[in-house]
Amino acid sequence: MRTRTITGIFAPIPTPFVDGGISYDHLAENIAKWDKTGLAGLVVMGSNGEAAYLDEDEKVEMWAFTRKHLSPEKVLIAGTGQESTRATIRLTKKAAQAGAQAALVLSPNYFKANMTPSALERFYMDVADESPIPIFIYNMPGNTGINLSSSLVVKLSSHPNIVGVKDSSGNIVQISETIKGVPEDFSVFAGSASFLLPATVMGAKGGTLATANVVPDLCVEIFELALAGKIGEAREIQMSVLELNALVTAKHGVAGLKAALDMVGYFGGEPRKPMLPASEEAKAEIRKVLEKLGRVVR
Repeated sequence: MRTRTITGIFAPIPTPFVDGGISYDHLAENIAKWDKTGLAGLVVMGSNGEAAYLDEDEKVEMWAFTRKHLSPEKVLIAGTGQESTRATIRLTKKAAQAGAQAALVLSPNYFKANMTPSALERFYMDVADESPIPIFIYNMPGNTGINLSSSLVVKLSSHPNIVGVKDSSGNIVQISETIKGVPEDFSVFAGSASFLLPATVMGAKGGTLATANVVPDLCVEIFELALAGKIGEAREIQMSVLELNALVTAKHGVAGLKAALDMVGYFGGEPRKPMLPASEEAKAEIRKVLEKLGRVVR
């Protein structure tokens, strides 16, 4: 049996860069602000953290630094997925040593044609067997080009060290099928604020949401209202964040998310090259939506 079910709203934080290097001063300031919110914790080195652009030593430093500056009651989840099973196990062990309490493991995807359900099942089982911390499956077909079906996730949920899944597919039918098939103590997380309410109503135990970096209070409120059965109130807030969510995810991506953070009092900065910063047109679009939410401070 799993010793603990991980629940709540998590922010998959961006990595702050100055002149191409990690700015730990700005990271500390951001963590201090997120720490005061109702977030259950932070995900470090997810897609929004530009994990693909950081080397292994940088990732370990980010986890250790975040754990040191994050309140003890907040959960640190480390993004540790790599292309090989061996590399994923090695990095997951390093994340555990750095203080992470769970690992979010993106599916391998470079050799897409070979990533059959059987191969992916073996990958996650092997990683979970060797990991000293609990594993979250990460289904991100928008980036990987591979969708992890509900039947595969249900199979994997039988492993005692696989404790949850972050599903960013946006397929509420698939998410519902997963929730129906997994054990009660398995955490299905919405992977986007755009479908947090319907996922929670169906039984999701939380969310890892890019938008939670920018408006953590609103994301937490949607989740808590839904759990309390106050669906009408939750629906109103869910509707209010849809436009912002679209701008800082699908439309403008990490660069847009960082621009939004700059506008609401956090440090976003620019992404690491070769990704380009948000254009002035994109910034104006994001600012307009944040002003409607009453969130712009600079």
